[in-house]
Amino acid sequence: MKTLDFDFYLPPHLIAQHPLPNRSESRLLEVNALTQSIRNHHFREIAAHFEAGDVLVLNDTKVIKARLFGQKATGGHIEVMIDRVLSPQEAYAQIKSSRSPKAGSLLHLSAGYQAEVLGRHADMFHIQLLGEASWYDFLEQYGQLPLPPYIEHTADAADDTRYQTVFAKHAGAVAAPTAGLHFDEALLQALIDKGVHVRYVTLHVGAGTFQPVKVDDIADHHMHSEVYHLPADTIQTILEARANGKRVTAVGTTSLRTLESAAHVGKLFAHHGDTNIFITPGFEFKLVDRLITNFHLPKSTLMMLVSAFGGYDLMREAYAHAIEEAYRFFSYGDAMLITRAPSPKG
Repeated sequence: MKTLDFDFYLPPHLIAQHPLPNRSESRLLEVNALTQSIRNHHFREIAAHFEAGDVLVLNDTKVIKARLFGQKATGGHIEVMIDRVLSPQEAYAQIKSSRSPKAGSLLHLSAGYQAEVLGRHADMFHIQLLGEASWYDFLEQYGQLPLPPYIEHTADAADDTRYQTVFAKHAGAVAAPTAGLHFDEALLQALIDKGVHVRYVTLHVGAGTFQPVKVDDIADHHMHSEVYHLPADTIQTILEARANGKRVTAVGTTSLRTLESAAHVGKLFAHHGDTNIFITPGFEFKLVDRLITNFHLPKSTLMMLVSAFGGYDLMREAYAHAIEEAYRFFSYGDAMLITRAPSPKG
């Protein structure tokens, strides 16, 4: 398939620039590939779509203040986006500057701190923070929250709270698992009270999530790699639910990619790993029955993923419906609940 097959026109005013006052006030578009139906709901009603024994899988990654500004030794301005923290002092990062820094050059950051460029790793720079401070402590004090490029305001105190899920736990992401932003504590408790098993995975969303697809044929695209952790209790709960005929619902494409990555490497077991899984139409899903997700950018890998999950034609219809009904798009926008059709292989 071609990248243009996943393009669509989105009126700019539908791109949500700020979150709603309350997380669960978002709208919810139910898209069911089994019945080929599309229905409008509100996210606060999400518990009505679950039965006792179902599993809800959330990504508990925590967004770090990964954006930094500084200068090269020559005085040229730079913007540094930390992609992955490797150790207390080492990280992979994207660096924007007039000329790419070379290995051995110094980056002058806030409060007199410096980082040394150690070399390149794929399309990232390998950098080391000099001194005794750790990257996580330094970023928390001097970094900025890396809001997506389509959000036009600079991150403020409200974003520090609302661009973070209420269950965020493990620091390391440079973008929020945005489908999880719709859940508040009361909504999660309502699901638990109904007998839904709420479980967690961790996938640290990397800076590559903002990168556009630059090839014409999607078969030529190479996904960025992201680190994930799959706990034993999550796997055990999912296997028991499937054995009992219950549904597994992934909250966000990150949770889905974590589960399906694990399912495609063989026998399921608790582990850490890296994934660059690229899900496109024709993919065989093995674990996830339903997906809660936001509306995604045209021609993006996430648009390709939801087209694989819900069916290409039905997702085109759903997005056209959402635009006609003025749903709010992208990170601070509304949500979808997609039920996939059974795999041809069962």
